[in-house]
Amino acid sequence: MSGHTVPVNSAIPANPPLPHGLVDWSASGGGDTLLCMRLMLGSHLARHLRHQLEDYTSTVGISTTKLVSKLVGNVNKPKGQTTLLPPYFSTASCESNVTRFLDEHEIGKIPGIGFKSAQRIREHVLGHSPASNPRLVRDGTRESSVSVRAVRLSPAMGPELLEKLLGGPGAHKGIGARVWGFLNGIDSTEVSKFREVPRQISIENSYTRLDTMVAVEKQLEVLSMSLLSRLREDLLCHDDDVDDIDEAHSRDKNGGKGAGSTPSTRQWLAYPQTLRLTTRPRSALNPEGTRSRAFNRTSRSCDMPSVVLQLSKSTDELSERLVQEFLIPLFHKLHPEKSGWDLSLMNICATNMSMTAASFTDGAGRDISKMFRRQQHVLKDCEIEESTDATVVVENHATRDDPDRGRLYMEPHPANDYRVGLARTKGAQKEVEQCQLDEGGWQSDDQFADLDNICTTCKLPVPRFAIAAHERFHNLLD
Repeated sequence: MSGHTVPVNSAIPANPPLPHGLVDWSASGGGDTLLCMRLMLGSHLARHLRHQLEDYTSTVGISTTKLVSKLVGNVNKPKGQTTLLPPYFSTASCESNVTRFLDEHEIGKIPGIGFKSAQRIREHVLGHSPASNPRLVRDGTRESSVSVRAVRLSPAMGPELLEKLLGGPGAHKGIGARVWGFLNGIDSTEVSKFREVPRQISIENSYTRLDTMVAVEKQLEVLSMSLLSRLREDLLCHDDDVDDIDEAHSRDKNGGKGAGSTPSTRQWLAYPQTLRLTTRPRSALNPEGTRSRAFNRTSRSCDMPSVVLQLSKSTDELSERLVQEFLIPLFHKLHPEKSGWDLSLMNICATNMSMTAASFTDGAGRDISKMFRRQQHVLKDCEIEESTDATVVVENHATRDDPDRGRLYMEPHPANDYRVGLARTKGAQKEVEQCQLDEGGWQSDDQFADLDNICTTCKLPVPRFAIAAHERFHNLLD
């Protein structure tokens, strides 16, 4: 295995010794060779990817589910990778490493279990409401701390009881079975595909005291500058890919000499259509001088101003206008009173992304200008060159008895024999038509263009199938 393991592998080093950073998994005790091989491949793949990102800090957890991988990855932060070793299933003689690892975590640390759900579970296990201040300590442990093991071994605990505790209006259907699976390391959530454009971009900060308008305005400017920088970083793309294609095509046409590079332009991958401001007021003091944890947020939103998307102006200039013209009015809607409030958090968010023509997701909404710029290069193998030969298309009509005759074939003729080719084609077509009529086949649409029959009365060309009707027409006139 590459990197760290849980539990720590104390196996005797292999002979010969393994390279630095690798450990032997053969003594893990899991007994599942295939699982061990999969974990080993995953650890080496993670090591390779982290090596490619050596200039960035990355943490990796390797296991068989997203939930366990996230928790395992937290063991050796900020720059390490950890693999959870087998066994993954409990037996009469051995406890699962997954169960043993999860049992050590506090219930609120499990991904997928939110603050309110964790509070309800703690209240059921402890038999009373958890402490309003989670920082209070009794006998060296948090009085409101409840481990996964304590929840799992609680009397009558199971999917049905969790459904009663966590279910209700607005809750996900089957939340009890889902949370019970989390407590046992079961998570069927698939790894989602990378999104080229995020669903939303938000910036927030928490404060120990924020109760004056001057301080609020200053913090909104800081948050708005960060948001504008993130928008430009995450939602702008360059036309370098198209410019490279144009340059290569230009070299092909000019005998290896390029047409010269042009500066790449920036385009928005998506336009955020909504601007949202969120605040979280601080709760009032309790009689004992402590504060209950506040998690209720209030928000107001408006249409995203178009000035945010102006690339010709700096973020400093745009942030000042964004705060004065849009964020301050939203703040007054949230807190109409001029004083008396104290905020512990502020968040500004750009959301409701609308894809633009510059995006490249699933082939939809692409930039039509790029399509035309690439057309000459992409279709160069399909270009039709002028030739001195004339080509005549002869149709071999299908019949009921011989459906394979419904094909088109080409007869090339030199330019100086063009009239001969036409004569041969006309003769072949008449021969096909005669054969078709003899066999009782369906008439071709080409026969509508056969105007060799001249009416003896009006001297006008008439299709063969309409001769009888045309004659009746003249008789009616007489």
